[in-house]
Amino acid sequence: MKIPHLLVHDHADNVGVVVIEGLKAGTQMLCVVTHDNSSFELEARADVPIGHKVALRDIASGETAIKYGEDIGRFVADVGKGGHVHVHNLKTKRW
Repeated sequence: MKIPHLLVHDHADNVGVVVIEGLKAGTQMLCVVTHDNSSFELEARADVPIGHKVALRDIASGETAIKYGEDIGRFVADVGKGGHVHVHNLKTKRW
């Protein structure tokens, strides 16, 4: 059994969470959707620390980040599919 690199909680999500240490750019990630235990593959475009997010598709600045099927913030920079999503390109809408 292969161990997943990325967890996605809902099919509506546009980001997933890295669940392994030391994810390197170029890794063909096994991504598991926890809602129904389906899976897909996605290439990591950057080194991404455990617990950080990865874009599941190309995302434009101004779009809403969806995780757990919920709005978790607004993108403040474009992010390519497989790119690192964190405080440098995603901000809360709270303030």
